[in-house]
Amino acid sequence: MKNELTRRNDYDFFDDFFPAFYGGKHSQKYMRTDIKEDENSYLMEVEIPGADKKDIHVDLNDGYLNISVNKSEKSVGGKKDNYIHRERSFSCSRSYYVGDVKKEDIKAKYENGILNVTIPKAAEKKAAESRIEIE
Repeated sequence: MKNELTRRNDYDFFDDFFPAFYGGKHSQKYMRTDIKEDENSYLMEVEIPGADKKDIHVDLNDGYLNISVNKSEKSVGGKKDNYIHRERSFSCSRSYYVGDVKKEDIKAKYENGILNVTIPKAAEKKAAESRIEIE
C-alpha cells in the first residue's frame, strides 16, 4: 500500500495533455455515458451504479438534458454510526446538449444501475424554395 501512495513515476504526457480522451486522472469518474443512434432516436446509457431511482433527477432546460444524482447518508432511527471514512454518499451531475426537443417526447428508465434515456431525432427541415422569378 505504501508503494502505491508514494509512487511518483506514473506520469504520462498523454494523460495530462488529453485527459478525457485517454482516461487520465481528470476523466469522468461518474455517470459514464454511451450514446447509440437508430433511425428515429438516440439512446443514452448512463452508468449510475448504487443509486436508487428516487435519487436521480432528469431535467430539460434550454436544449440541455441535465442528469443529477444525490445519494445522501442514511441514518437509522436518528442514530449516526461512527464512520472514519465514507465514499458511498455522493452527488454528481452532467449536462448533454440535445437541441430543440419536447420534454414529453423524452423517455427515461432506470434498471440495474443503468439509466436509459431515449431522445427522438428532430425532423429534418427541408429548405424553403428560395428562387425568385425574373419578370
